Amino acid sequence: MRNLPRKRAGRAAKSAVALLVSTAAIVAPTAATANGAPTVVQALRADLTGYLGAHGAEEHFSALSVRVTYPDSRPGLAISAGTTGYGGHTAVSDDALWQIGSNTKAFTSVVMLRLEADRRLSIHDRLGKWLPEYPAWRDVSIKQLLSMTSGIPDYTGAAAFGADIQAAPRRTATATQLIGYVKNSPPGPPTYAYSNTNFLLAQLVIERATHDSYFHQVTERILRPLGLRDTCFAPETCPAHVASRLPSGYSLQEGLPALVGRPVPPLALSWAQGAGGLVSSLKDMTTWDRALYQGKALPPAQQRELESLISVTTSRPIRVVTAGDPFGYGLGIAQKTDPATGVTWAYQGGTLGFRVLHLYFPRSGLLIAVAVNSSVDGGSLPDLADTVYRTLSTSHR
Repeated sequence: MRNLPRKRAGRAAKSAVALLVSTAAIVAPTAATANGAPTVVQALRADLTGYLGAHGAEEHFSALSVRVTYPDSRPGLAISAGTTGYGGHTAVSDDALWQIGSNTKAFTSVVMLRLEADRRLSIHDRLGKWLPEYPAWRDVSIKQLLSMTSGIPDYTGAAAFGADIQAAPRRTATATQLIGYVKNSPPGPPTYAYSNTNFLLAQLVIERATHDSYFHQVTERILRPLGLRDTCFAPETCPAHVASRLPSGYSLQEGLPALVGRPVPPLALSWAQGAGGLVSSLKDMTTWDRALYQGKALPPAQQRELESLISVTTSRPIRVVTAGDPFGYGLGIAQKTDPATGVTWAYQGGTLGFRVLHLYFPRSGLLIAVAVNSSVDGGSLPDLADTVYRTLSTSHR
């Protein structure tokens, strides 16, 4: 979940967008048709095959997928490469499901902002109003939770959490139990610091304000209206049979040595919930992201709040990212700029065994999502996204 944006939801993240720094590397030559002009599908397939060959062994992944959608009537593109298991022979499907990690956070923020639009709460409310059982954090606002400026420590960075998840990766837990890893810790300064605890607290506020489960609220307010039939919380709302649609996921995270190289349970995301517990297809995820960034998920006032940025460097409000201040965090979403792609909304989510990254280009309306079945400290997935963007910019159908 910090890559979750950066790695798994299971270690304290340094920055939700730090991993999105890209090098604009070209990892493979483009394929060509008989007349020498590659189609975009051929070129993207070559990109994926080249990326798998260059990084698959080092980052211990076997499967990767890309989905591209456009703002007009052009059909989307879905291309996959590799196999469903490391060393296996079953080709990964274009409609495979993935643990999308911290891409979940935008769902949580949107439900919260819709409750504000319904006048059920205000994002300026303090936690003391909704969750008095956490007195040390009573003065933290909901907005500070969603913008990662609460100072509340990350439960996934707690040593006890790491020990427990390695000992029993399939175990289930409630949000309250997960928050319990850090509940006695006083908040730090109100500056940007990535913490998954913020979004579990937001989950509890949603339940307190609606007298309903968080999972039902996400389903009824987002998944059903958008027709996201391949998106569910694992294990809370995912039918058991969807596990067969996920490639095996693998961990290479130094902080989880007992899990290194082992397949992670496909639907064991009870430890993530509102901070990173969704399983989805890239088709569903890009449908959601397009609705999110095109203002179809929120009223205008709440859309402005969603996109209100703070610099991850200075923790000060910024209108837009710049070359001198290239990373900004909104309310569960992030923006970056670099020479390769310009200004984009971008988020990389990760779990114990998966990474999923999306890029939305506000000027053109192009949307790219990429996924691989391993989780590492760092990783090169942004390079693949850059390569896909370059290919789309230069290739012809």
